[in-house]
Amino acid sequence: MYGVCGCCGALRPRYKRLVDNIFPEDPEDGLVKTNMEKLTFYALSAPEKLDRIGAYLSERLIRDVGRHRYGSVCIAMEALDQLLMACHCQSINLFVESFLKMVAKLLESEKPNLQILGTNSFVKFANIEEDTPSYHRSYDFFVSRFSEMCHSSHADPDVRARIRMSGIKGLQGVVRKTVNDELQANIWEPQHMDKIVPSLLFNLQQAGNPQSRSPSPLQASEKEQENPWDLAERCLRELLGRAAYGNIKNAIKPVLIHLDNHSLWEPQVFARSCFRIIMFSIQPQHSHLVIQQLLGHLDANSRSAAPIRAGIVEVLSEAAGIAASGSVGPTVLEVFNTLLRQLRLSIDLALSACEPPATDGHTAATDRRPAATSAAQERGFQEAVIRTIGSFSGTLPPYQQSEVMIFIMNKVPIPENSQNSRNSLEPPAGPDGENRNRLTQIMLLKSLLQVSVGFQCSSMLTALPSAFLERLLSAALLQDPEIRIFVLEILCSFIDRRGNRHKLCPESSVGDVSALKLKVEKCSRQDSVFMKKHGSQLLRVLFLLAQQGNNSRDHFRALFRLLALLALELATDDVITDLVRLALALQALAQEDPSLPGRSRCALLALSAAFLHLLGQLLGIPALLQHTQEVIQARQKEAPFLLPQEAFGDNPESCPSLEQLGPEFFLWQSKISEILGSSGYSAERISAPYEPQSSDEERLSKRKSIGETISLQVEVESRNSPEREQRAPAEEITYETLKKAIVDSVAVEEQERERRRQVVERFQTAPFEEIAAHCGARAMLLQSKLNQIFEITIRPPPSPSGAVPLALGPAQPQSQSQSQSQSQPQPHSIPVYEMKFPDLCVY
Repeated sequence: MYGVCGCCGALRPRYKRLVDNIFPEDPEDGLVKTNMEKLTFYALSAPEKLDRIGAYLSERLIRDVGRHRYGSVCIAMEALDQLLMACHCQSINLFVESFLKMVAKLLESEKPNLQILGTNSFVKFANIEEDTPSYHRSYDFFVSRFSEMCHSSHADPDVRARIRMSGIKGLQGVVRKTVNDELQANIWEPQHMDKIVPSLLFNLQQAGNPQSRSPSPLQASEKEQENPWDLAERCLRELLGRAAYGNIKNAIKPVLIHLDNHSLWEPQVFARSCFRIIMFSIQPQHSHLVIQQLLGHLDANSRSAAPIRAGIVEVLSEAAGIAASGSVGPTVLEVFNTLLRQLRLSIDLALSACEPPATDGHTAATDRRPAATSAAQERGFQEAVIRTIGSFSGTLPPYQQSEVMIFIMNKVPIPENSQNSRNSLEPPAGPDGENRNRLTQIMLLKSLLQVSVGFQCSSMLTALPSAFLERLLSAALLQDPEIRIFVLEILCSFIDRRGNRHKLCPESSVGDVSALKLKVEKCSRQDSVFMKKHGSQLLRVLFLLAQQGNNSRDHFRALFRLLALLALELATDDVITDLVRLALALQALAQEDPSLPGRSRCALLALSAAFLHLLGQLLGIPALLQHTQEVIQARQKEAPFLLPQEAFGDNPESCPSLEQLGPEFFLWQSKISEILGSSGYSAERISAPYEPQSSDEERLSKRKSIGETISLQVEVESRNSPEREQRAPAEEITYETLKKAIVDSVAVEEQERERRRQVVERFQTAPFEEIAAHCGARAMLLQSKLNQIFEITIRPPPSPSGAVPLALGPAQPQSQSQSQSQSQPQPHSIPVYEMKFPDLCVY
């Protein structure tokens, strides 16, 4: 029967006759439009025949492809496209299956034109919104085939570009068709992303100069956009823009793998371009996910070459700069912990690179150059990490920046004995440990300096907490001069809140400082409290730091800036007085300490003169300004090596003996105290020599221990005791009395110090049971004394029943009271909560 129908066209089904009629006798004439309209009307009128129409068109197309009738193939695809655009019935799914089968047949062809034709049809299909869902449709073949087309290596450059662009358009169509439909295949699965993303990056990589392109290609002309890399960039932006929170990881991981496989971290041009596209395309609240992916990738490559790690860190820095404020995520300290861990690991690698294995002389000479190269690369990586830490901190609010700085400072290795004195600054045992600690301290302080530069806080109490300041000042007393200069710069960046530190230098301070246009405001109450609490400790550290013999001119410049910033930002009467005393103490140190190098002594004298000249102009005290100008003019004539221009110059002159100079070359403490005393400052304090106060460890050692606080001795005296009324006669105060008091106080202090040492030793060496028994006995003694106080001071109230205790009863004759007390028992007082009050007392 089917054979007869095949021979007789009139007996064939109507849908087949309508399909056959759309094909002309000559394929070059194109689709017969009138017959196509009839076929479309029939498909709309009889939707149940749509799947058969699609199957028959698919059959004809496969036959024409096999017979190389490419004109008929084009006509069939055009007909399929029109039917697909016109029909949206419930039977469209079966027709779509036939359509996708024909598209797959074209994509499997080796002819570039057929591949492009199939891709264009698929793109049209992807732009259609279907009314009915599909539960079983799969796009795995199309993802694989389009990705393969993106990597086309056709000999003809024009054909190769067309095939690659068709593959990119096909991937874009797959994404559009599946990304927003939960019933479709999940395009975000790793097996799909591992094909789509590298294909787009491969074409993006073919651009001549990716960095020269604008962040958004929408402003380019249409002709400039017709190339594979621009099309790939638009597709990648669309893909990342559609990514939800849970899909960012699957989209970013193939990018990292592609950059690893093609060694694109060095140079960093393409990698930075890719992540600029990523950061500008994703939603702002997803930025921290990209940063976390980069951090994880950095940890995974912790043993890779230094240039690769440096490239990852540079990309990380740029991504952090693009990210929105506060988008580093909830685990802020984890981010910085990762970077600091990489920094410490790089220090270990750099040290190991500088230690070649023990071999013969020729091998050691040949290995020295690669080791030096590796160490230089590690230093470049360390600088990149430090810049990245600064970029990250710039995106954080001030309170998180403060937490980050405390976190970094706690990582700095500081010896316990670094706070005592200059003589106790001994390096740690072992050259390897010493060098490792030194490099770690320098790198961490560099990181802290990067964070502090962008830190803005209105209160110094908030900016410099006590524990943080104590560790920072402890680092200022370390032996390494590079560490000390970083500490001074960090303190300057904290104290300078109005941008004055770049204007301050010793050379300009000996002239007219009004040209510097310094910003001066009144010290706030919180800053005044800060200086009262930490000012003496800060000035003590600065004085001890100035005593170091290995200070350079950079140290003295930073010290001058810090003193000037203290006078500008935190100036109160007490602070000004202490700063003047410190400046005069630095001058006395340069005059009296012959162990200091000559250059350091000249620099200290120039520093004190420049600072007091600046202070005289800031305070507006003509007499102080005149005195400093007289000293400066005297030095200009006969001792120019004591001026900042020479002392802080590149080639300072040799410093002659200071003992040969007359008093006119130095600042007079008596005269300055008289001048400032007449201006309302404390002349007595200024005239007194400056002595650094004890450190925090010594002050803490003077406090009572826990065991001593428990032993509170309470002496209770009776109310009726006549001794209470007696008063000791006033002792006459004489010179001998004061001298005896001073001597006795020294002896008592020595005894107290020895007793504290014994208590501390006992608590450190005694068994726990003995310490517990000792403290328990003291606690019981304290409780008994408190009970005695309560019994004496707290008397029971009178009983409402009429019974009056004897202690509070009326006065009676002595004989009767004694007889009653012997014959009758004393009535027991009733507690307040057991008393029964009359009804009238109920309120």
